[in-house]
Amino acid sequence: MPLIVLTLGIVLLFLLIIVFKLNAFLSLILSAIFVGVFQGMEPLTIVKSIESGLGGTLGHLAIIIGLGAIFGKIISEGGGAHRIARSLINNFGEKRVGWAICLASFVLGIILFFEVTFILLIPIVYTVAVEARVKLLKVGIPFLAAISITHCFLPPHPGPTAISSVLGANLGVVLAYGLILAIPASVIFGPLFSRLYKNWDVEVPDHLVTKAEFNMDEVPSFATCVLTTLSPVILILIGVIAEYTLPKTSTIYKILTFIGNADISLLISLFIAVYVFGLRKKRKTIPQLMKIAEEALISMGGIIFILGGGGAFKQVIIDSGMADYIAHFTSGWNISPFILAWIIACIIRLAVGSATVTVLTTSAMMSPVVQKTGVSPELMVLAIGTASIAFAPPSDVSFWMTKEYFNLTIGQTIKTVCLMFTLIAIYGLLGVLALSTVIG
Repeated sequence: MPLIVLTLGIVLLFLLIIVFKLNAFLSLILSAIFVGVFQGMEPLTIVKSIESGLGGTLGHLAIIIGLGAIFGKIISEGGGAHRIARSLINNFGEKRVGWAICLASFVLGIILFFEVTFILLIPIVYTVAVEARVKLLKVGIPFLAAISITHCFLPPHPGPTAISSVLGANLGVVLAYGLILAIPASVIFGPLFSRLYKNWDVEVPDHLVTKAEFNMDEVPSFATCVLTTLSPVILILIGVIAEYTLPKTSTIYKILTFIGNADISLLISLFIAVYVFGLRKKRKTIPQLMKIAEEALISMGGIIFILGGGGAFKQVIIDSGMADYIAHFTSGWNISPFILAWIIACIIRLAVGSATVTVLTTSAMMSPVVQKTGVSPELMVLAIGTASIAFAPPSDVSFWMTKEYFNLTIGQTIKTVCLMFTLIAIYGLLGVLALSTVIG
């Protein structure tokens, strides 16, 4: 039975890492092979799935993580993250820094993909934790809650947008309903939820944080630091506006959508940071800046391979036909359309790992149900979207990103991130059911 094979594969993964102390990348590859073999895949097909999954994941993430790491490191080494962190602490107070991070993450999370927001803000999260002398999870949990909630509830994120397209939902209405649920969720699962971990001694990873002392008279102003940090956001916004307002055949459209691409916007922003925190006023020379870039890339090497291993594991699960099996398995269930969609999405998410596969498979299955029952397609978007982040299983890159960046063990990751994402999914379903009683 496919679900038994998958369960054994995940158990094997944990055993290899926790009991046998194998490297996470090697463990993911071995677990992927195990699942492929016992699912009856041809040996060479397993290899191709691993290559495809690793390449597909890193093709999406490697450029963002690489450029984002250099961008963040230059801002941190130039005192920018320190300046922003101190301003947040001074304005909100050390006791409320979690709220400050949650607010900043929510605003950026509305317009940026999960991975981009994560990479852009993580240096500031680290610096705030160090400067405010608080445990990393006090600011880390609100940060993760805000960017994950916006990712699953709010267009223009790819999940809600893709589901809306399949179900014929109005994006504006989805956004309105999503905000009704997302704002309270960010408070509950951000600053409030982080209190559960106030005694956890999780420290900022030494190799990922800047501990230099800065003469604040030589650091660029707060406004300059914020504008430089937000420059990728501004460029991406320009691209989004061009996408919806300009003729697609025009030259200006092609230029603006090009610079608004996440990869290109980070590349441009990197050179802005090089000027602002380096060449301007001769703060640093090119060799010094490139030394910082080299250190940033070296620190990311292990993380990138682990994320690639997660992508390989996910792809083998997908190519083994797991999603099709689940679709057939749940086809005869007779319950509320919203609950049915949520359960199907949760099962696919746990089995496959990929949020994209989860939302596309579930929305395709639920499209005729929405048409037949007449339930709100906008609420169905939220029911599926919120389930797409449930569990944060080890076959999803979010599991490994949070584990590595937040210096957590496997067990700690399950007790924090996996628990939080699952509770957000449950909250989302309850919120959809509550709204459905009012909206119909």
